[in-house]
Order: sequence, then C-alpha cells, then structure tokens
Amino acid sequence: MSEQTTHPTTTPAARSGPDTDQTTERASSFSLDIDRRNVRDAVRGYLDRLRSGEPGALPSVLGLLVLGVIFYLVSDRFLSANNIGNLPGQGAYIAIIALGLVFVLLLGEIDLAAGTTGGICAGAAAQALASHGLRHGIPGAGALYWIVIVAMVAAAGLGFYLRAITGPVIVLIGVVITLTGLDSRPVFAIIFAVALGAAVGIFSGWLVASVGIPSFIVTLALFLAWQGLLLFLLNSQPIGTNGYPLWYGLAHDNMSPFWSWVFTIAVVGGYLAYTIFKSLRAQAKGLAADTMQLVLVRGLLIAVVAIVITALANQNRNTNQFKVINGLPWALTIPVMLMIVCTIALTKTTWGRHLFATGGNAEAARRAGIDVVHIKVTAFTICSAFGALGGVFLASNTGGAQLDLGSGNILLFAVAAAVIGGTSLFGGRGRPRDAIIGALVIVIIPNGIGLRPSLPASYQNLITGAVLLVAAAVDALSRRRSASR
Repeated sequence: MSEQTTHPTTTPAARSGPDTDQTTERASSFSLDIDRRNVRDAVRGYLDRLRSGEPGALPSVLGLLVLGVIFYLVSDRFLSANNIGNLPGQGAYIAIIALGLVFVLLLGEIDLAAGTTGGICAGAAAQALASHGLRHGIPGAGALYWIVIVAMVAAAGLGFYLRAITGPVIVLIGVVITLTGLDSRPVFAIIFAVALGAAVGIFSGWLVASVGIPSFIVTLALFLAWQGLLLFLLNSQPIGTNGYPLWYGLAHDNMSPFWSWVFTIAVVGGYLAYTIFKSLRAQAKGLAADTMQLVLVRGLLIAVVAIVITALANQNRNTNQFKVINGLPWALTIPVMLMIVCTIALTKTTWGRHLFATGGNAEAARRAGIDVVHIKVTAFTICSAFGALGGVFLASNTGGAQLDLGSGNILLFAVAAAVIGGTSLFGGRGRPRDAIIGALVIVIIPNGIGLRPSLPASYQNLITGAVLLVAAAVDALSRRRSASR
C-alpha cells in the first residue's frame, strides 16, 4: 500500500517569504519576453545604443550628407539627374567586393586579394569569350588551362572535405561550363568567373583556418601572385568587353520604368509582408514583438524612400534629346538584391549566427561546438566569389579586362567602403547594408572632384584617407566605450 504524504497547509502570510519574492522577481524578468515595442521605444532604444557606443551606420550617413553638400557647392551639376544616375555604375564593383569583405571582416580577418581575385576571374571570363572558350584561349600557355581545371577540382574536393557544400558545388559547375565550352557565352562566362573565385576562396580559407597562416600574409601573397597570373590569362594583351551587350549592360544599362516599379514594389512589399508576419507570429506565441504601429511606420519610411528614388530614376536623365535614359540602373538593383540575400544569410540562418559568434570570440565558439574551420572557409569562399563578380562589374565599367584589373586602389576602396559603412575591423559587428552605404560614400568622392577640373586628382586620395581614418577612429572609440559600460 502506498503511503499518502500530507503537506501542511500554507497560509498566504506564510508564503510571502524570500522564496515568493524571488519567484515574483523571476516572473517580472520574464515579462520582457512579451514586451510590445512601439515607435517611442524604438527611438529610445536607438538613442541608448548611440550612448553605449554603437553608432551603426549613422557616421557614414552623416558623412554622405556632408560630402553631398560640399560637392554641391563645388558644382551644381553634382545633384543633376544625369550625374546621380551614373553613380551606381561607377561604384557597383566597390559595393559588391565590399559585400564579400563584410563576411571576412566579421571574423576579424582580412582579404587583401579580393580585388586581384576579381581581376583574374574577370580576365579568365573575358579570355573565354574572346577565344570561344577558355580551353581554346591563353595562346602559348595551354598548359595553364589544365592547371586551372585541376586546381578548381582540387579546391572543390578540399571544400567537401571541410564540410562545405555550396562553394564546392559552384566550383564544379564552373568546371563543367568550361570543359563543355559553354564559357564562350557571356552568361556562362560570368558564372565561370564566380566559380573560379569560389575556388580561390576555398584555398585561402583553408590556409587561414586549417594551416594557421595569418590572413594578412596569405592574402597579401595571393594579391601579388594573382597580378602575375592575370598577365598569363590575358597573354599580356587587354581584352575589351563592350562588344558583349550583357556584360556591358551590367554597369551601363537600366531596367525599364515598368520593371523598375515592379522591383520596388516587390522589395518594399516583401519587407512589409515579412515584418508584419513576424510581428503577428511573435504576438500569437506571447513573445516580444514590434507593435503594428512600429512595423507600419518603419515600412512607410522605407516605401517613401524607395518610391522617390524610383520616380526620379524613371525620368529621362539624358541631356541628349535623341536618346531616352530612364529606369533603375542594373548596377543599383543587383547590389541591392545581393545585400538582401546576404542579410538573410547572416541574420536568419544558423550559419550566420555561428559566424557572428566566431567573430566575437573564436575560442569560445569552438568550445561551444561550432565548426570554426568550416565557418572561416565558407566566409573566405563568399568573399572571393563576390570579388569575382565585382571584377566582372569593374570590367564592365572600364570597358574591358586590363592588365592591372583589380589591382591598385580597388581593394583599398572596398575595405574602406565596408569600414566606413559601419563594419568593425575587430570582428563581430557589421551588416551587409554597410557595404552599400560605404560604397556610396567612396564613389561620390572621385565623382564630385571630377566635376571640378580645377581640383587636382590627389584630393581623391586625401579625402578618402581622411574619411577612412575617421571611420576607423569611430569604430575604435565606440568599442572602447562599449567595453567600459
């Protein structure tokens, strides 16, 4: 027979002891999980982050406004529709390379070879188009083609060994494209360029994460090596790309006004639908969520900005009356779409959370069970793939694959764009939008100076260096303030 235990009856007065106080305190702390954040709370939270040393993109936005005012005073043509419409084509390659660098910078690493990687990848694609397939190209150095193929296959195998999937698959797709001669067509040539970039990234990531060579040394060595490889790929002769409408159009063509509105509605509508669904789902589960008021106000602000930009872009901005130029530039819409994809990857996936954790403290992430090697390899793979696509856009902007494509200040401008936008050089903090905002800051400097021929070109480097130094100082000071609180 089981014994029945009788518990003493406890009066309310008896229950009002220390345990009850602790239970009440715990219950009150859990109330944060069902908070409803309104517009006032959002503003207060943003101001609190500023005071705690997290300025986000505010310094870059203020710098953009200041530079805009200065260059408008220098030349009234700066804010003309034609000049503003040219900015995306001039800076898309910086934004795309900077987008890839954000992933590496979040780890506290650096990729100094991102620019020259873009150079060899775009150069290989241009040679493939000019020679009706890369396997028929590289005159006098045919063995180099098979060295590239073997290296790409080896990189794919290495990627699979390191438990990466997407990068190696893209590399193998590139191998198939060039072996079958499909790289003689512009679309497939560009895909091959991205695949070659992914192979370079797997190799770089392996040297950094598995071998243990500092990323600065690895990528500096590759920065130098790829400049020599580009000469072999191009047979020491530049190759023009203006004859390929698709490639030329990346930096120079625009969407039609109709499709510009479709793009804007899709982006704004998708953002609104997602944020509304997220808020309603969180409220239904009794979790903390933004109020519908905050969701709609935020969505309305984004919609107003997007509509104004689209409406202005759809106006004819060509001073030549014989040709109409209107619509959103592809050099704007493609980086924006890439930014959205990168944002989803970083904020809505387990891999993205692991990347932030690794950037914050790699050893703690390893002890928590995160495959740090895998994270670093995939980050470098993405960076080099974006570098390859950025090299394609650079060739589109300059008219071809030159012998120094991707070298010079290209990498410095891309790193500056990411840092100026708000990505920390110390790792663990940054967003893909930083690359877009920072690239806009970088590109308006030479654009504004070019509108005033009396200003020497040396001003470009001086102003860019000063802006980068200020951005790095803000980053360092904000981190020091965050650590002291």
